[in-house]
Order: sequence, then C-alpha cells, then structure tokens
Amino acid sequence: MLLPRYITGIRRLALPQPSAEHLPAPPVGILNDVWIEIADGSVIRIGPEGEPAPPDAASEQVWDASGMLATPGLVDPHTHPVFVETRQGEFVRRCRGESYSQIAAAGGGILSSVRGVRAASEGKLVGLLLGRLDRFLELGTTTIEAKSGYGLTAEDELKSLRALRAASAQHPIGISPTLLAAHVVPPEYRDDPDRYVDIVCDRIIPQAAEQGLVEAVDLFLEEGAFNLSQAQRIFEAGRQAGLGLRIHADQFTSSGGAELAAEFGALSADHMDRTDEAGILHLARAGVTVVLLPGAVFFLGLEDYAPARRIIELGCRIALSTDFNPGSSPTQSLPLMMTLGCIKMGLTPAEALWAATMGGASATHRADRSGTLLPGYDADICLWEAEDIDCIPYACGDMIPAAVFKRGRLVAERGRRVEPDGR
Repeated sequence: MLLPRYITGIRRLALPQPSAEHLPAPPVGILNDVWIEIADGSVIRIGPEGEPAPPDAASEQVWDASGMLATPGLVDPHTHPVFVETRQGEFVRRCRGESYSQIAAAGGGILSSVRGVRAASEGKLVGLLLGRLDRFLELGTTTIEAKSGYGLTAEDELKSLRALRAASAQHPIGISPTLLAAHVVPPEYRDDPDRYVDIVCDRIIPQAAEQGLVEAVDLFLEEGAFNLSQAQRIFEAGRQAGLGLRIHADQFTSSGGAELAAEFGALSADHMDRTDEAGILHLARAGVTVVLLPGAVFFLGLEDYAPARRIIELGCRIALSTDFNPGSSPTQSLPLMMTLGCIKMGLTPAEALWAATMGGASATHRADRSGTLLPGYDADICLWEAEDIDCIPYACGDMIPAAVFKRGRLVAERGRRVEPDGR
C-alpha cells in the first residue's frame, strides 16, 4: 500500500519538540503503542497510547508497523549533490600522506569537480541527481538542502540549479536549493578574485533569484576561498535579492564567520569547527542554527570536531548534516552522522535525533512543517526495526529504515526506492 490512511502498531513514536530554541531536556518526547492518521500529506492525529488501532480503520487503509519505532523523516541541511565524478583518487593520496589543502593547491579538490560540471549537460546532471536522491530516501532522509557550487560561472551555476529543479519535479524528496557560486575562486579569476565576486553579486545572485531557482545564498569563508570583506559583499547581495543566507566558516581556521552570520541573521552557520566562544555567543543571540558536519572532519582525518556540547550550553540551536560531496564527505547517511555526533561531539542519542530532524528543519526554514510528527506537520515518517531511538546511533550507520514515507506516501522500503507504480 503506497498511500495509507493509518499507520498502526507503532511500538514507540519519537516526537522532537519544535519549540526548542536549542535543546531542552528532553528534546524528544516518546509515545508508546500509538497509531498515526494521515490525510492530504499531513499528520491529522496520533492515536491514544495503548489503543492498537482506530476503531473505524478498514484493512485496506492501514499500514501495520508491527511494533517498530517511528521517527520523523530526517532532514539534511547541507549537501553538495550536483557533481559528476567521484574523487576516490584524492582519498588514496590522503592515505599516502598528502593533505586536503596540498591536493587542492595541485589542482584537485573542488576545482576537479568544477571541470566535470562544466563539461556536463543539464540532462546528465539530472540523471545523476535522481540516483543520489534515491539513496537519501533509502537512508531515511526525506528533505535535503542542496547546493550548486561546482560550476563557478553564471552559465554553469544556473545550469546546476536548473538540474536541481528538474530533479525535484521528478522525485518525492523535498529540496531546499542554495546558490554556492562563492565556493572557491575559479582558476580564470585566480589573479583577480574581487572581479569574480563582482560577477557573483551583480549577475549570478540576481539571475538565480529572478528565475526562482534558489531559496538561499551560501559562501565559503576560509583561507584559499573568500575573505571577510568579500563575504560581506556576497551576503549584502543575497539579502538585497530577498534570499536566505548560509555560510561555510571556521572549518580550518577561525575567520570571523560566526560574527558575520550573526550580523546578517543567517539561516545557518556551518562547520564551526574552530569557532571560539565569543563567536558562538553571537550566533546564539542572533538565533542562527549551527550546522555540524562531523563527516568531513572524520573523512579528512582531522581531530578538531566542533564543540557541540559547549555550543548547546551557550544557547545555540544545532543541526547535523552529512555534508555529502565527492571530496571531503562522500556519505549520505544521517544515522552515521548521529553516531559521530554522539561519539565525537558529546551529544546524547536524543539530541542527535533532534539535530537530524528539527535542527535540520530549522536550518532550511521548514520548522513549521518538517522535523516532527505532531498534528499539522508533514507525514514524513521513518519506521525502524529498533527498540528505541538509542539504537539508531548505536548501529554506527548500519541501520536502514524498514519503510520511509514522504507526505504519507511510501517512497522507500528495506533500503530500496519504491516507485509511484509500486515497483
């Protein structure tokens, strides 16, 4: 059954609390032995604890969860899915002792992905995206933020964003599209980066906004990418275009990115591995969601994970993300990020689940409809063969939902995408 009215037999239902400014205790409520009623893609009501099924439920309307754990669909607020080739060769080079920055300086890294996107047709990008979106669903992610950023010309950045729009029209996963033209300075402007910033601000951002291709503008504030004054110009252009703002910052060095994100009221500040307490306090006061990306730290073999426990203590709302990309974090598994969040960042399993649901919804400006399963929210649901939420990070990325529903429709089962015709 692809579109049930009821999901019954839920042994435990996890309800992340949407009102949390950061993470109160407990951040996730648990109901036992309940059922969910769905209509028009939304949760209508949650059955009383201990009542096995609604009295008016006909068998053809019911999906039996058979004692499973139900959670909201996961929300991944930082991904880079528009690329062509993988970069496992760079992984081998790092295994032999080269650093990420050394590989990038030699023409690898982001610029190697730029060459692939520039050479690819829009149709090819769409085809690649559809396969990657399937994998997100199979792993329990029902909404992603998805960036451009491997084109770095007006033509290729807009091509990437059009590919995201076309893929979204053909796929059930929710997509929040972001323009990341300010990923790195392209090679043709290496000697005049301010000229490239002019193009980003004067051409690429306005065109993307006018064509309705994006919700937000992102940038990479870091040594070897863009500096603080350039980042400020890009944020000003994004704000003038009426777009949300995001930032990659403080990944390798402390650069003032937290203060800039707070000043502009950004939707999110991402990475924040090297942010000091003063910067964290700025983010907390401004209500900026801090998106934590432990997969990149782990895959690059680094040691400095963002201090999630201290970030929470200082009053910030957090989210967890895969940072899915071909170079520094080629995973699409938010359950694995929950594991790393617990082991390397000091989160509890409940906090990790909150960060992978309501936290991600907050970072993508969807906290009013995604991230929990209270009545009125989208019926984005994962069913897990697990006793409780602790089992998801405990499984170390090895747990895949038994069933995934997007707006009440079954879209993945047992690690495989379910097509609209039921195949």
